[in-house]
Amino acid sequence: MTFPLRSIRRYPVKAMGGEALTEVELDARGLVGDRGFAVADDDGKFASGKNTRRFRRRDGVFEYAASTTADGSVQVQRGDHGLWLIGDEELDADLSKRMGASVRALPEADIPMQDGGQISIVGTASLAWCAERFGIDADSRRLRVNFVVETDEPFIEETWLGHEITVGDARLRVVERVERCRTIDVAQDGTAAEGRLLIPLTKEREMSLAVYADVVVPATIRVGDRVEPVADRVEPVGALSD
Repeated sequence: MTFPLRSIRRYPVKAMGGEALTEVELDARGLVGDRGFAVADDDGKFASGKNTRRFRRRDGVFEYAASTTADGSVQVQRGDHGLWLIGDEELDADLSKRMGASVRALPEADIPMQDGGQISIVGTASLAWCAERFGIDADSRRLRVNFVVETDEPFIEETWLGHEITVGDARLRVVERVERCRTIDVAQDGTAAEGRLLIPLTKEREMSLAVYADVVVPATIRVGDRVEPVADRVEPVGALSD
């Protein structure tokens, strides 16, 4: 069974709003340019919607959106209040003011900026199930996923765990479910986040919605490409790439 790739979304700066794409190149890290930058403080922690060893909760970061220019540069916008390129001192000054701390937009270095696997994937049937079951706005942008796949069975993407799938000419290995955090209930990336999603997900689905996949064979993929599980290649469930 095959499923069409319905949408592609990339997030050039971690936790900021992203950009819709019609095609994207995959490399060994994931989508080229995805989470390539993050807003970091003087302790080296990245602005996010949660507090962890790597991340610090700074909800002000959700007021910004990042996109890629024709020449490959990354630009950042905060509503109608400013438009800057990554590296501009004015951007770092605005970020610091909004977050009440000294922060800068920095490229990925030794510490990875991705939460888990390289690419996140959710099926349309899973989103529709959540909307009906929980009576909430199940816009995929609340999940900050990279790929939305047209499906007709809720959570069928979870049956791909431990398996490889093809997406157009690319091959991915689905490695784990995505455990959600409070970020899905924060207004961001053009969504109002109407209705609480984390609490019912915690009660009914172990906080999980969508799956992570790592790149096995890179390629350029496009909206409309076919997504297909590869039944003859099975990996241990939960296995992660090096």
